[in-house]
Amino acid sequence: MTVRKSIGRFWVGVAAALAMASSAAAAPNKGVSFSIIKTGSRLSPESMLYQGGGKAKVEVVYSAILVRHDGQDFLFDTGLGARIDEQYARDMPRWKRPFFYYGKPIVPAHAQLARAGFPAVRRIVLSHSHWDHASGLVDFPGAEIWVTKPERTLIDRAGHGADSIWPSQVGGSGLAWTSIDFRSGPYRGFERSLDVYGDGTVVLVPQFGHTEGSVGMFVTTSSGRRFFFCGDTVWSAAAIDAARPKFWLAQALVDADAGSTLSQVEKMSALRKRDPGLTIVPAHDGRVQARLGYFPGWVD
Repeated sequence: MTVRKSIGRFWVGVAAALAMASSAAAAPNKGVSFSIIKTGSRLSPESMLYQGGGKAKVEVVYSAILVRHDGQDFLFDTGLGARIDEQYARDMPRWKRPFFYYGKPIVPAHAQLARAGFPAVRRIVLSHSHWDHASGLVDFPGAEIWVTKPERTLIDRAGHGADSIWPSQVGGSGLAWTSIDFRSGPYRGFERSLDVYGDGTVVLVPQFGHTEGSVGMFVTTSSGRRFFFCGDTVWSAAAIDAARPKFWLAQALVDADAGSTLSQVEKMSALRKRDPGLTIVPAHDGRVQARLGYFPGWVD
């Protein structure tokens, strides 16, 4: 019986190793694709996400976006990291915890990538540096972290609370920061942009409003599908067509400039009317992300 159990455990281990290897092998090595790494979630009434939302509860997700361009990977945001519990305990004020929290389990992006046999990520682009987007930075030592200059100013004066940047996440001396320079000119209604690879497949644009240095990301995959990752400019894609702002309390607590944030929502609404084939992916919209599928699946 003991021998059988040992043999059984051996083959389970072999199967797990093969699954990891096949996950890494299944990642496209040519062209452009992305995978959504879900690190955690919770439920929230839709009415808490945007003005005019319904009473039904929807899934709020905390995700990292793994972008692959001809075999080279980077992350757009990190989701919740391995140290989120201690970060939250240290830096989230108690009075804000009923409004800003996360459910269990937490499965950090770094752990999911390691289990699937992926090499260490060497570049991370932050849509912005709030706690639920930057938590995993410390899980990727040595990675180059791209932020805008205004966002870096916020990071340099990191404070406590959901509307600021957490020292426990960005205060480490081992973090390597790089400033995003929007030098590529106008792009799809945005006055400035950065064409990351010079081929139009991955383009960063400023979305200042939610924070002074927020960034959006356009991705055109190998199949020609078009996506726009808009960070926390909106929390639900349902708010875009009607250009609805966040729930008033959330707006007051988290949007640095409510007027500029709403202007960005209106810009996205106009963009989607011009391009109905564009899929806009808010950072926390579980319905949109679930339809696209999660890691280890890929969208190409």
